[in-house]
Amino acid sequence: MINPSANSSPDVANSESVDANFTIAALYHFAKIEEPTLKKQPLLALCHAEDVLGTLILAEEGINGTISGTANAIKAVLSHLHSWAGIAGIEVKYSYSENQNFNRMKVKIKDEIVTMGKPYIDSNANAGTYVEPTDWNDLIKREDVLVIDTRNSFEFGVGRFKNAIDPITETFSQFPDWADLLVSGPQKPSAVAMYCTGGIRCEKATVYMKEIGIEEVYHLKGGILKYLEEIPEEESLWEDECFVFDHRVSLKHGLVEGEYMLCYGCQNPISPTDRESPMFEEGVSCPHCDDALSNEDRARFRERQLQISLSKARGEKHLKDNASKKPYSKIPKRT
Repeated sequence: MINPSANSSPDVANSESVDANFTIAALYHFAKIEEPTLKKQPLLALCHAEDVLGTLILAEEGINGTISGTANAIKAVLSHLHSWAGIAGIEVKYSYSENQNFNRMKVKIKDEIVTMGKPYIDSNANAGTYVEPTDWNDLIKREDVLVIDTRNSFEFGVGRFKNAIDPITETFSQFPDWADLLVSGPQKPSAVAMYCTGGIRCEKATVYMKEIGIEEVYHLKGGILKYLEEIPEEESLWEDECFVFDHRVSLKHGLVEGEYMLCYGCQNPISPTDRESPMFEEGVSCPHCDDALSNEDRARFRERQLQISLSKARGEKHLKDNASKKPYSKIPKRT
């Protein structure tokens, strides 16, 4: 059912039946966090002690991030977070991998846990109506509902819901300007259904959409990740794969690793079709950047790829190999 109440999630990862070395926890929660700078070092020290990698962002408005580690390590970190006042309802999406999909652990203090450029917005007080994944299809089939992807355009290019609108943004901070144009135009929608990867961007965006006068504002509870986890592929309205900000690059239904990889030359996600192009050269270029690469960059990338290949042939791990199935992928910044 459509539920206007706050998110809830299991307290700990349950991976006993999953044959994988690492649990990945994508989490966020809007809540008043007192003195986040004092919470940074104890949290970072715990993550280091538990060999947990990833990024967590703290702000006075809440917490956001993705971390990876053993099931017990993730449980320890979540238990620590749940000891903070107001964090009991934290939204967590779990997935699993054979590989450690981050290079380091970072805890950052910011003005916003997801940067919209509107720090005054209170998502705890005025967010839109949550929609369970099981009810999402019926909602976005309504003719009066405009389906809006609140992610960036390169993420939209990897996968999107059927008939969704791409605001064509490079960063989330550009979304309010796009929304302002939408409501000032002749076809201002009366109802919108918004979604993003894990739920945080669309949740914050719903507050802004309500402030600028949209009557009905909905967002997908748990985001695309929860939808892909719960909805069978044969019933799904999701098209292609979902980009994620770690070395897996993309996920498919059931949250299994997808077929996309990152181009080392330009950091764009590239599909299997892109890799069939004559402009694709492993570790060097792809159709997005082949024409723009300098001869110096091309030579440098080829030498790097050669060293990785030689290391693998000797059964060694190259220093610049992240041990993922996408060996030369660098994780784009979440913006």
